[in-house]
Amino acid sequence: MQSSNGRPRGGRGGPESAAENHDGFDPALLETPAAVRYDDPWYDALASGWGESTGAGAGAAVPLSAVEAGSTERVDAAADVYLQVQRSAAFQEVRSRYRRFVVPAFIGFFCWYVGYVVAATTAPGLMARPVTGAVNVAMVAGLGQFLTTFLLTWAYARHARLRRDRAALELRWDTQELTRGIRGGAS
Repeated sequence: MQSSNGRPRGGRGGPESAAENHDGFDPALLETPAAVRYDDPWYDALASGWGESTGAGAGAAVPLSAVEAGSTERVDAAADVYLQVQRSAAFQEVRSRYRRFVVPAFIGFFCWYVGYVVAATTAPGLMARPVTGAVNVAMVAGLGQFLTTFLLTWAYARHARLRRDRAALELRWDTQELTRGIRGGAS
C-alpha cells in the first residue's frame, strides 16, 4: 500500500491493515539518509511535526545541510535591511496612504452592513414597505449592499493604483537592491 505522497508505507511491501499506521508514524522516513539536502527554505516550517517517530529516535533533529556556514550573518543583515526599509519615511507614507483609505472605508461599509441587518430584524414594517410593485425597501437595500461592495472594490483598486502602487514598487526595488548587495550579487 502507498501513502498519498507515493512512497510505500511501512517498508514491508505487503498489504497492511488500517490499524498498523494509524498514528502517522512512517518507518520509511527513518530510511532517509542524513546527508539529504533540502533546497526548499520552507521545508522545516511545512513539515514540522509530520512523520516524526514516537519511539526510538524521537527528537532527532532534521539535518540542516541547506544552511551554509556564515549564512546567519547574511540573514541578520537582510533582516536589518527590512527593518531599515520599514522605518523609512517612504514606507511610512505608503502605509499611511493605505490606512487613510481603508479605515474610513471599513467603518463606513461596516456601519452600512450592520444598519441593514439591524433594520431588517428590528423594523420589518419599514423593510416591507413597497417601493415599486413587488420591490420593497429590503430588496433595494440588499441590492445596495452588492452595489456598495463592487463600488468599494473599484475605489480600493483605483486608490491603490493612483496613490500607492508606484511608491510600493520603488520600495520593493530598493529593498531587492539592498538585499542583493548583501548576498554578493546573487539573484
